[in-house]
Amino acid sequence: MHHREVTPAGEYVCRFEGGEDWRGGIEEFARDRGIEAAFFTGLGAVEDAEIRYYHQDSGEYEPVTFDEHLEVSACVGNISLLDGEVFAHTHAVLGRPSGETLSGHLDAGTVFAGEIHLRAFEEPLVREHHPETDLDLWLG
Repeated sequence: MHHREVTPAGEYVCRFEGGEDWRGGIEEFARDRGIEAAFFTGLGAVEDAEIRYYHQDSGEYEPVTFDEHLEVSACVGNISLLDGEVFAHTHAVLGRPSGETLSGHLDAGTVFAGEIHLRAFEEPLVREHHPETDLDLWLG
């Protein structure tokens, strides 16, 4: 397992504005504050969503769009640098009124209401190509 020790640089609680993009809002918050490494959790609701599923056999992401109101039952992720830009690697479990859930990489979602807790670190996390998985991963 790759690992590294990190030094906390700040801890934030944030509330999204209605109409913001969920992942884009996290990235904007990080850029505005010079945050290049963090982990976050969140909850709330979105008016629509695009999630992506990664097919391990083909190495391709499949986007799936949902044009419906969904609860963000859980959102977890981290902030790192990808090609020199702030990137919010965001996973979410989204709920329908029936109790059915959808999950995957949350690429986009129009916020109805949302809150996150974000813990930033001093040392940047930099994503690089990892040949064994064909993914961009941060390495110890």
